[in-house]
Amino acid sequence: MRDVVILGYLRTAQSRSRPKDKQPERDWFYSLRADELLARLLPEVLRRSGVNPQEVDDFIMGCSTGVGENWTYGGRHPLFLADLPFTMSSKCLDQQCGSSMAALHMGYLEIASGHADVVLLGGMEHMTRVPQPGRGLHPEALVAPPALMEQARYRHWDMVTTYNMGLTAEKLGGQAGISREEMDRWAVRSHQRAGQAQAAGFFAGEILPLETARAEGGTMTVDQDQAVRPDADYESTAALRPAFTADGIITAGNSSPLNAGASSMVIMAADRARAQGLKPLAAIKALGFAGVDPTIMGAGPVPASQKALAKAGLTVQDIDYWEINEAFAVVPVNCIKELGIDPERVNVHGGGVALGHPLGASGLRLVGTLARILQEKGGRWGLANACIGGGQGIATIIERTV
Repeated sequence: MRDVVILGYLRTAQSRSRPKDKQPERDWFYSLRADELLARLLPEVLRRSGVNPQEVDDFIMGCSTGVGENWTYGGRHPLFLADLPFTMSSKCLDQQCGSSMAALHMGYLEIASGHADVVLLGGMEHMTRVPQPGRGLHPEALVAPPALMEQARYRHWDMVTTYNMGLTAEKLGGQAGISREEMDRWAVRSHQRAGQAQAAGFFAGEILPLETARAEGGTMTVDQDQAVRPDADYESTAALRPAFTADGIITAGNSSPLNAGASSMVIMAADRARAQGLKPLAAIKALGFAGVDPTIMGAGPVPASQKALAKAGLTVQDIDYWEINEAFAVVPVNCIKELGIDPERVNVHGGGVALGHPLGASGLRLVGTLARILQEKGGRWGLANACIGGGQGIATIIERTV
């Protein structure tokens, strides 16, 4: 197996998506499709990585809701929009919230096994233009068709809970004994740290500014994440009403918002990068993926991370920094407790509660941001993970190379 390195990473800002009944035009990316967002990244991430598009063997992308205008024709639409060579093969993966990290895993395996030298990766989601049923935009879609629900095999899995991510978070919090206060405090921390990083210019190093049309006319440049609230405080967050059940502990304040955004990455065989004098961001060292009870899907990062650590021959204490996707604040809090992680090493520049979680784009965002944190902080080992709707977890371990 050949060593594989990350050469470059670039993303769009992540806008705040809004349902059709809540002024969708307030989404900064309302005028752009998800494939347009991704297509603007691809040529630029190749240029910044020092890679000629003709060198790329495969383009692999992830999207959680690949329907309607998000249907990518096997990854071809973003490729054509980016004016990249048609000789580059392409594919689009759906592993829900893990989609673009799964694309990274597939690209890694292609290179490590000798079937490719250079792979271009992408992820995208637009939760205003193509809403996802499980996030509550269309309540009537949260329940499967009656004929399906009546089948014993589906009743066994409590699909009413499984299809509603908020209900799975409620159940995980209850089973794990995690309090509303713990989640709210973590959510406030996420916004405050993201705000600090935003003000310090950290995210400017990974965001490609894009010009978009304004609903009221004219244009604007989008170069920062729309949902970050640097002034978030515990009192206001604690005052929010439960979002999914009358007496629940999951609220809009301790959940990730709905978002639009895209992410991209270039990976290459380490020996080829050395031969071409290219400087990697990090090396990919181990992968992890696991299934869990779908009604507590937020537990998925725990076994996925354990598998990745075992494959890398590392312990939890060896990992310098973690990026744990904050689909809900309960997810990192549970992961920290279950694995015994130092919280000060987790999501040091905030996470999905503040930055956003455009489902198919988040996997590469987690790994790419983590690689930059290792560079910034001088850490050696990093682990990025995410929970996945339907009861799964995914994880990637990377190592700083310089």
